Amino acid sequence: MVPDVPRILNTKVSTVSDTHQGGAVATSAPPSVDEGLAPAELAAKYGLAVSGARPGLFEYVRELWSRRHFILAFSSAKLTAQYSQAKLGQVWQVATPLLNALVYYLIFGLILDAGQGMTKEVYIPFLVTGIFVFTFTQSSVMAGVRAISGNLGLVRALHFPRASLPISFSLQQLQQLLFSMIVLVAIILSFGSYPSLRWLLVIPALFLHFVFNVGLAMIVARLGSKTPDLAQLMPFIMRTWMYASGVMFSIPVMLADKPAWIADILMYNPAAVYMDLIRFALIDGYGAQNLPDHVWMTALAWALAVGAGGFVYFWKAEERYGRG
Repeated sequence: MVPDVPRILNTKVSTVSDTHQGGAVATSAPPSVDEGLAPAELAAKYGLAVSGARPGLFEYVRELWSRRHFILAFSSAKLTAQYSQAKLGQVWQVATPLLNALVYYLIFGLILDAGQGMTKEVYIPFLVTGIFVFTFTQSSVMAGVRAISGNLGLVRALHFPRASLPISFSLQQLQQLLFSMIVLVAIILSFGSYPSLRWLLVIPALFLHFVFNVGLAMIVARLGSKTPDLAQLMPFIMRTWMYASGVMFSIPVMLADKPAWIADILMYNPAAVYMDLIRFALIDGYGAQNLPDHVWMTALAWALAVGAGGFVYFWKAEERYGRG
C-alpha cells in the first residue's frame, strides 16, 4: 500500500523547483538580490559611473592641466606635419601671410589708396601686421571648427578632455604666428621703426589675443561638432570680419564721413582691438590717437568674456562629443 503524499509537498518551501519531464530535471535560479533596483541604484551600489560623463568644471580644468604635455606635443606635431608634403616645408608658415600682404598691398595700397593718412613707411608695416595678426584669429577659428568633427577617430578611441583639441589647435596657430613675427620684425625695422620699451606691450596683447582665440575656437568647435557644414560657411564669415576690422585701412580715416557710431562699432570689435594694440606697440608712426578709448580694458574684457564663456560653453557638451 502506497502512503498518501502529504499536501505540504505542493507548497513552495524553497526558491528552487524541479520539473520532471522525460527524465530531465530543470532548475530555476533563485531571484537576484538586485531584483527591483533601479539603474541608478545599481550604479551606486557597485560604484559604477557613466562612460564619458562630464566631470565638474574644476575637475575638468585639473584634467586639462594634467594633459598639458599632450596638448603641447600634439600642437607641435600638427605644425610640423602641416607643410610636410610641400618642398619648401615650414617656409610656407611665413610665405603664406607675406604673399597675402603683397596681394592686398597691390590692390588696396596702390590701386585703391587705402593707406590714406599714412606714409608708406607706416602703411606697409600697418598692413603686414594686420594680415599676420588677423590670420592668427582666422586660422584658429578654421582649425577649431573642425577640432571635433575632423578628429572623431581620436575622440572615440581615447578618453581625454575634449577641450584639449581646440586649445592645441590655437596653440599651433600661436606658434606659427611667432615664427612669422621674425619676418614681421624685419619688415618693421626696414621701414624705420626701431625697438623700444613699447615693444614689450606685444607680450600682454598677444596673451589676451590667444585667450580670446581659444575661447572662440571652443565655441565653433562645439557648433561644428553638430553641424559639420559650418566649416564650409566659416570662410565667408571670416572674410567679412576681416574687411570690417580695418586690416587694410584705418577705420577712423576711411569712415570719417560716416556716422561716428559705425566707426566705433568697428574699432571696438575684438579683431580690430588686438591688431591695433600690436600695431601701436611695434610701429613708431602709429600713435595712441589711432586707438579707441580704454583699449586695454576692452581687450581684457573680450579675452575674459569669450575665453571663459567659450570654455564653459564647450565643457557643457563634453559628454556628447563623438556620439551619434
